[in-house]
Amino acid sequence: MRSLLCHMLIQLQDGSTAENTRASNKPVRLNLGDNSLSPAFEAQLADLKSGDKHSFTLAPQDAFGEVNPDNVYHMDRARFPADMTLEPGVIVGFSGANGTEIPGIVREVAGDSVTVDMNHPLAGQTLTFQLEVLQELADD
Repeated sequence: MRSLLCHMLIQLQDGSTAENTRASNKPVRLNLGDNSLSPAFEAQLADLKSGDKHSFTLAPQDAFGEVNPDNVYHMDRARFPADMTLEPGVIVGFSGANGTEIPGIVREVAGDSVTVDMNHPLAGQTLTFQLEVLQELADD
């Protein structure tokens, strides 16, 4: 497996920034060949090496996927801590089946019903990625 340590800028179609690793000074590690990236995303990385800069645009199905309505849940307010502020835009962590934390975004609160969207926040978006490869990392 090959990995690239990159600075990455992700922009939405309107030009706004969704993610910028330079702002946080925390480059991202992209692992090729472990199925963590879509085939289309991975194909864009295949020939990159240290020092390369590359920009590309991906449709939703090749980036973070389409919005899946089955990933929107209506939950009872009692399932959340009593002191938790629940309002649209709040991100809530849930335990996944394998012990990982899955973020959900509160979309609506109506009485005792809380609508939580478990889709990736960038699902359904056409995105432009600007990468700068800082380092090629050897197999672990």
